[in-house]
Amino acid sequence: MPSMSSQKIQRLLEPPDVSAAHQSALEYLDSRFAHIDHLDGLDEVLLQTKARTTELQRQLSASQQSIDVLVTKARLEALANLDTARGLTENRESIESEMTYLSHELVSSLSPSNSGASPTLLEDIETMHRVLKELESVRAYVSVIERALMLSEGALSQLHAAPSPISTSSTSEYSRLSAFVNNVVQTCNAVQEVGSVEQSLHLVIFVRRIRDKTWSDMRGVLSAKLTSTLDNLKWPMTVDYPAVSVHDRKSFESAFKDLIFLQEIGEDLEGSTNQSEQSFVGLYPLETFVHAISLRFKYHFETERETNRLDKPEWYLTHILNVAHDHRPFMEGIIQRLLLGTKYQHVNAWQNYVTLLVPILERKLRRTIPTLLSHPALLAHTVYQTLIFDSNMRELGYEFVISSEAKKNEERAGVSSVILGQKEWFDAWLEGEKTFAEDQYHEIISAPDAWIIVDDNSNDTDEYKHPRSVVEIKATNSSRRIKALVEQVTDRYSPLPSFAQRTRFLIHVQLPILEQYYSRISSSLDAFETFSSALVRAVPGALGVEGTKADSGKLTGGIEGSQRLCKALLSARYVESAMQRWGEEEFYLELWTEINHRASLRTRAEMHPSLPDSSNSRSNKSDAPECTIFEELITQYTNLASRAEDILVNQVCGETETALRAHFAAVTSSKDDSDVQNMDNDIAVPPSLLPSLALLSGHLTFLRNTLPTAVTTYIYRRIAVRIAEHILQREILFRPGLSRGQLRMGLARDQARSVRAECELWVETCQAALRTSRARAEGPWGRLLVAGRLLGTDRREMESAISEVFSGQGDGWEDAMDAVTSLGSGGLGKDEVKTVLRLRDDL
Repeated sequence: MPSMSSQKIQRLLEPPDVSAAHQSALEYLDSRFAHIDHLDGLDEVLLQTKARTTELQRQLSASQQSIDVLVTKARLEALANLDTARGLTENRESIESEMTYLSHELVSSLSPSNSGASPTLLEDIETMHRVLKELESVRAYVSVIERALMLSEGALSQLHAAPSPISTSSTSEYSRLSAFVNNVVQTCNAVQEVGSVEQSLHLVIFVRRIRDKTWSDMRGVLSAKLTSTLDNLKWPMTVDYPAVSVHDRKSFESAFKDLIFLQEIGEDLEGSTNQSEQSFVGLYPLETFVHAISLRFKYHFETERETNRLDKPEWYLTHILNVAHDHRPFMEGIIQRLLLGTKYQHVNAWQNYVTLLVPILERKLRRTIPTLLSHPALLAHTVYQTLIFDSNMRELGYEFVISSEAKKNEERAGVSSVILGQKEWFDAWLEGEKTFAEDQYHEIISAPDAWIIVDDNSNDTDEYKHPRSVVEIKATNSSRRIKALVEQVTDRYSPLPSFAQRTRFLIHVQLPILEQYYSRISSSLDAFETFSSALVRAVPGALGVEGTKADSGKLTGGIEGSQRLCKALLSARYVESAMQRWGEEEFYLELWTEINHRASLRTRAEMHPSLPDSSNSRSNKSDAPECTIFEELITQYTNLASRAEDILVNQVCGETETALRAHFAAVTSSKDDSDVQNMDNDIAVPPSLLPSLALLSGHLTFLRNTLPTAVTTYIYRRIAVRIAEHILQREILFRPGLSRGQLRMGLARDQARSVRAECELWVETCQAALRTSRARAEGPWGRLLVAGRLLGTDRREMESAISEVFSGQGDGWEDAMDAVTSLGSGGLGKDEVKTVLRLRDDL
């Protein structure tokens, strides 16, 4: 039965539409009986219609029955289908729940959104596969390690059982181990994935360690045999080898050679020794010797014993030095002989032995220095002792092993490099030395006798008493002590192996001492000039200077003032002379040459104002510097000393010229002074001249007793020239009261002789004060003496000179002047001579 849609069924169940039926019947009748003539067939149509109605009624009844049956059946099937649908719905919900659960189970536990979930089955399977693979790798690794360990044990057992002397066959098991390790390394390098790269590297490292440990244990076996024989030699005491029994010597030599042969085998295997041993310079037997010394060293200097003192580094340094010295005959005589015929016959046994001793000290210093950083004095003492140790070892002929970096910098190695090579430790030591030097400087400057002048000849060393420069040396206590302090600093850092470290020490410790001392002297001269200035003398308290006029005059006037200037002068000259000698010493010449040749050091030096400009100190880059390292400071001290000399000359001349004012005033106001002092045939000399003579005499006497002869002579010449010129101008050339021109009035004869006597008296006073010859004394007074003698000499003795001066041509007048004055013109020009001669009243 064809299926119908529910809409069609619903439509069929609806009751008939009467109006539609009537309409359909009416349309039928209209179409059938369109004319009245057609009504004849109406009955027939009516009969047909009734028959059809009956048939339709029958069909309707049958259809109604069939519908009822079908509806009932449909209802039953619908109920059955409804039950089925309900069951399917429940099944669908169950399936959906199951699908949800299964989909949740398929989400990985590694997912960020599902961190709390357990691994999926797939993940569990993958994990088990991975673990299985790792276990297989581990099993392979373990088998490799097991094989390596078995070979290692076999190598040790073989060496234990091997008779002496050993041979290549005694180490065949180790050769197999070495070959096995090399094979493992090559395999791991060739195969990209053996488990993982990290695991393969661990395997290589581990088997190499097994090989190295095996070799070390093999060395230990033979070293133990050698150690037992060393007891018979009373090692580590000094070995008296001839006194040892023949049996003990044979046992020792056999054990020694076995260990040497083992080292040869190790090098021949090429891959059996580790990389550090391939570059190791020590010999195996000597390492055994050093082991016993190291144990004794630890016992004495690394335990709580009294010999382990931080303030006595020289104890353990001297101990190692003595060990190296005492064992040298044994090393050079016996051990060197045992090396003959071996691969190491060209190795210096004693050098290797000492090289193995040095790490003992290096280990001790590395443990000690951190404790000393807070104790600058102990740190400095330790550094100094290590430098002495290095120097002593070099004197014994030992050359320290130099690292590649040290070779590049052309620097020397040593035990001290353990400290000096650490920037933090070196800086701490440098700062401690700087603080100590500054404290010493302030103590020197603050000492009560710091500025007392002493004769330094007795304190000069033979080095400075050179026959070519035997000079009188005078200085102040402070300058002598500053010199000693600088030399002490030089002694502290001159053994440093690095030129860079020496340069830092020079710049940060040594030069500041000289700079501070320069500033101290310069400030004292500044203060002296301030106190002695005309403003301060005229206005007490001016320029911020406290005290009265008498106080400032007492500080800067007279002998006391000259004494202050002499102290500054001698201090500056003494340090200047010392720096000149230092600059010519080999140590400073070498240091300055290196500074100029190395760019890094040259840059550092150029930044320091107290060092010479290296760019100007040599003509080209390849030349040695033309100046010394102290050239700049020498120039500063030279200028400082010249400044002190200038102030001293001004001081003496100023006081003398001030004292002469009264004399010039007396000469001007009175031509005849009854209160005179008679000299040389009743020649009158005014008493107003005596104070200035006494003042100059006192100053010169003090200078003679205080300053070196050469300095005294130089300053005397400057003083005498200035005073002589002052007197020449004021008393002769421009003497008040004398008219010039047509109506002139010259000096009376007695006055002229008095002027000459005064001039001669100045020279005699200076000669007596300086205790020198007449010629030396009168040299600076030449112009004044000539003028005085031209005025005081009798006319008849001067006729020739006067004629030559006024009418002669050429230089003949000077010869004529020499006959009169014995000094020639004395530095006077011809016009000045004419002026002087015109002052005579008889001309």
